Amino acid sequence: MAFNRPGIASMSLGRPWVHDLPCKLMQAAAHGFEGIELFFDDLDCYAHRVFNGDHLEAAKSTRRMCERLGMTIICLQPFSMYEGLIDRSESDRLVNEKLPKWFTLARALGTDMIQVPSNFLGPDPQTGAARTTGDHTVIVRDLQRLADLGAGAGFRFVYEALCWGDHVDTWEASWEVVRDVDRPNFGLCLDSFNIAGRVYADPAAPSGRTPNAAADLAASLNRLRTANIDPAKIFYVQLVDGERLSAPLDEKHPFYVAGNPVRMNWSRNARLFPFEESRGGYLPILDVARVFFEDLGFRGWVSLELFSRTLGETDPFVPADHARRGIDSYNKMAHVLQWDEPAEKITASIPAPESPVQHRL
Repeated sequence: MAFNRPGIASMSLGRPWVHDLPCKLMQAAAHGFEGIELFFDDLDCYAHRVFNGDHLEAAKSTRRMCERLGMTIICLQPFSMYEGLIDRSESDRLVNEKLPKWFTLARALGTDMIQVPSNFLGPDPQTGAARTTGDHTVIVRDLQRLADLGAGAGFRFVYEALCWGDHVDTWEASWEVVRDVDRPNFGLCLDSFNIAGRVYADPAAPSGRTPNAAADLAASLNRLRTANIDPAKIFYVQLVDGERLSAPLDEKHPFYVAGNPVRMNWSRNARLFPFEESRGGYLPILDVARVFFEDLGFRGWVSLELFSRTLGETDPFVPADHARRGIDSYNKMAHVLQWDEPAEKITASIPAPESPVQHRL
């Protein structure tokens, strides 16, 4: 039985509306990926291109494609901007209107897991007033509500701290939430980029690092190592690096977007796969990975969730190129950490398309 299984996010193979979902799924399978984190934006794009906006039919078709390709849909994501909302009517709307639709789609996709990123709604752009609360009790209560509804419908939720989250922006904070939600169907996603991106990296600094980067990351990883987290509460992990920018990400930088947290602007443009130092990767991802697999003893889905400006390029070979880069990265990690057999490439069986046409399986 395999130590771990390679997965990749659908968004990591090309931007929706630029590269179609069937092509991306075929390239993921062709390069040896066994699982896919399905982004709703990809499903939405596919629905509008092929099914007149019918998300359910698009979900059914996506499941059939994945079954034919021998791939598992790991989760549907992201169910975002939910926990800790000050506007309680919006919280109720998300639970009463959006969540049942996601249950229907996830069931049609054949997955039992929905990913929830920590809330990064930020302040009201007009008034500057806070739209989320950092009250731990409120956040936990909101997510217990989600978990309890999911348990009745047969679904799990996986919670991930984003390094630019409003209040939950470290693995420690996300683990405290998961621990206190205390539901068997509510678990943790540990992401190397978000862990190192919060305490080690500072894309706004000339050095690209926080003042005590190495020491702070080492301390954080030591806390992770000794936190007594049951590996069963880690539903999957994500391995990804970040690019060391040539200039600080300030108002003059092309990645800058007013109103967005700096780390979010960096994340959306400059993630890399592990071991891509030649492209500018500089985060100590191997140190983070060793804690995941050697100290915590995690075994399961290892997903590569990359966001990058390169995903929006119109070259039809973008999905194939990113799938190749991703599986090369996974196999290097498997070799370094002495996992069992690396993922097998079968690229010859499914060639890259000559143009980004819509496929329908």
